[in-house]
Amino acid sequence: MTKKVLLSASALIFVLTATAIAQNAYVVAYVNTIELINSFPEKSKATEKLITLSNSYKEELQLMQNEYNKKYSDFITYQSSMAENIKLRRMQELTDLENKIHEFMKLAQKDIEEQEKILLEPIKEKIKEAVRIVGIEQNFMVIYDLADPAIIFVTPNAIDANPLVKTKLGIR
Repeated sequence: MTKKVLLSASALIFVLTATAIAQNAYVVAYVNTIELINSFPEKSKATEKLITLSNSYKEELQLMQNEYNKKYSDFITYQSSMAENIKLRRMQELTDLENKIHEFMKLAQKDIEEQEKILLEPIKEKIKEAVRIVGIEQNFMVIYDLADPAIIFVTPNAIDANPLVKTKLGIR
């Protein structure tokens, strides 16, 4: 008798669990944050600012390279007639200029990356909040970001939440 009761109880729990899962159908959705970021008007303004900054750095780098090239050319032209101490000093100047150029390039790259982060962070925060709200409103179990390289498969049954998030953000 106890086996029958235990078996019946197990069957009842299984049925109730299956019913609960069916009633709360877990919906998987996805977004593409790169597409969402690119939809923002602020993104093109940020891109313009970054291009302007990059061009400023390129101009400065070109001036530094021109200075280096001139000094290098002069060194090659006149090295045979230079005293050894002058030759060593000029070689050191060239080495110092090379180091300054490399350091400048590193700092420029770092500054551009920091400026990009500063300019895009507010957009990313807006998207994150809109995705959260859409997830709650639509009762999605999970929203994946297709821009994340760790996602290698999305079921054809997944719902594209990009239009919903765009609507929430007021963008097209």
